[in-house]
Amino acid sequence: MTTLTPTTSDEVLSTVAWAVGEETPLEIIGHGSKRGIGRPLQTEHTLDLSTLTGVTLYEPAELVLSAKAGTPLADIEKLLAENGQQLAFEPMDYGPLLGGEPGKGTIGGVLGANLSGPRRLKAGAARDHILGINVVSGRGEAFKSGGRVVKNVTGYDMSKLMANSWGTLAVFTDVTFKVLPSAETEVTLAIRGLLDDAAASAMALALGSSAEVSSAAHLPERIAARVAGGALGSDAATLLRVEGFGPSVAYRIAALKTLLGKAGPLEEIAGEASHLIWRDVRDIRPFADGSEKPVWRVSMAPFHAHQMVLTLRMQAAASAFYDWQGGLVWLRMEEGDPEAALLRGLLRKHGGGHATLVRAAPAHRAALPVFEPQPPALAALSQRLKQEFDPKNILNPGRMA
Repeated sequence: MTTLTPTTSDEVLSTVAWAVGEETPLEIIGHGSKRGIGRPLQTEHTLDLSTLTGVTLYEPAELVLSAKAGTPLADIEKLLAENGQQLAFEPMDYGPLLGGEPGKGTIGGVLGANLSGPRRLKAGAARDHILGINVVSGRGEAFKSGGRVVKNVTGYDMSKLMANSWGTLAVFTDVTFKVLPSAETEVTLAIRGLLDDAAASAMALALGSSAEVSSAAHLPERIAARVAGGALGSDAATLLRVEGFGPSVAYRIAALKTLLGKAGPLEEIAGEASHLIWRDVRDIRPFADGSEKPVWRVSMAPFHAHQMVLTLRMQAAASAFYDWQGGLVWLRMEEGDPEAALLRGLLRKHGGGHATLVRAAPAHRAALPVFEPQPPALAALSQRLKQEFDPKNILNPGRMA
């Protein structure tokens, strides 16, 4: 296998153009932190963007940042933190779950996988914050979309189209994101000891209130002990995060306590301790155990999630915890994986949704559809997009389907 490491956008263009001319497929990676997601690739050449790095524009007053696609996300987050700013959508880090080092993801990978975190309820995902892109298509052609200011919407939807494409439509060379100020104060209210159904009700009540909860998650018994170095203990923890100016946060936390006082024992967690809990929820740390036990990412209607998990457990041993008020379920299969058809069938019976296999042995990933199969009409549209952007199937062939 040959690894190609361009350091400029022009070198990326020439590399992809060469691959198109030779009709030789390329695996596209940054630092490889998400390499284990999707079907295993069989390519002779790898296009490694880890040396295509650097922040090219950062204007804190304008809330905009541009960077080369291979720039480590950790470097960008450090720069933003020094200026009291953040990527509000809180992109997760798959590295620990997949057995790699934390902090190795790249800013291009953030958009390619459309990453987000527990704050997605309020802030959305990467596609909701992208302003512009420079890319090289699978035709070996460079093009750009969007710009460096929010008011410039030329080609804006093209930037969004590239989100969640996993390197199968084009190779990012530069990306521009909108950034936002970090919250002055962060406090998490934890309700202890709730079962999954009671937790679903409590989170729905909190999200329906005027408290402006930015994140809501439920860690069942024993799962809670696997975050923040065990600081939560082993009892189940239903977590509600409130962010903003200090007096406002205090008022909203007090309102939540009044609203949820009868739900169970309440605990306030502030500052860095709160931040560590949500970082571990974001990065699926409860399941980052170094094993290859299959882990599924399930997106579905929040109030049906605990019912689906209960039904699944009647047929297979599984551990689970819930983010996004229950709209995101992380499942670890404890005794091997059931048929993908079983899990996806249960989703259809419980209101519908999507199930993606995010960790498994390569042979297992090669044997089943890792990403949720699309309905025929949508699959046909996706195929037409692939044909337009990468007609010779040069970029990450077979990763998604």
